[in-house]
Amino acid sequence: MIQWALIVIFVLFLVLAYIIVQGTRAALAWRDAAAAGDTKVIRDIVEDCLEGWRSQKRPKPVAAEVWRGVQSLQLVHVEADFVRVSASAESDYKLVDGQWLEMRNPLQEGIAITARVAEMLFYELPHYRPDRLQIDVYTTFRDESGATRRECILSTEPAREDARNVDWDDWTPDEIVEALGGRYRLSDAGRPLAITVEPPPALDEDDNDEPNKATAAEARS
Repeated sequence: MIQWALIVIFVLFLVLAYIIVQGTRAALAWRDAAAAGDTKVIRDIVEDCLEGWRSQKRPKPVAAEVWRGVQSLQLVHVEADFVRVSASAESDYKLVDGQWLEMRNPLQEGIAITARVAEMLFYELPHYRPDRLQIDVYTTFRDESGATRRECILSTEPAREDARNVDWDDWTPDEIVEALGGRYRLSDAGRPLAITVEPPPALDEDDNDEPNKATAAEARS
């Protein structure tokens, strides 16, 4: 009986070792493909990470409305060293003495979301470290007829060098976004206005490229 038990333990050890080795090989393949600029692999890495954040429970230090913005992220475009995403932000209202009051407008929410998203994309993506980001925050505008439209109210295009100069722990979101070059407009009344951003490439041109094809296939295996 002892002999059979030792054999079973040995077999389980071999299986576990095989799983670990295969996992390590796959991780290295993903990392090598991303470092070589394979945009298909980079897109998969970012999409997987965004999907994970959408299902992840909100971290306690993060405000609920900020985490909703993180979970609204959509991947717009990737390049070898660049990731562009969009997020949604709306006003934060609270019921005070029977009336709904706006506590924070969409731009204030968007600034908090941008600060959090920039840190996550620069430092929390597995196997890939982008050098540049573009984070566009959209909100809902309503015209006189009652029709709604989505418009960008905040666009931030930081480089990793900018991020190195940020004190992520102690700075406020406003200070972080200012340091990262956030761009927005305000009306005379202090309300956020729509801004213009460059449209993404049609059908994402990098999807037609085929660099490092063998490496990419290995990364997905």
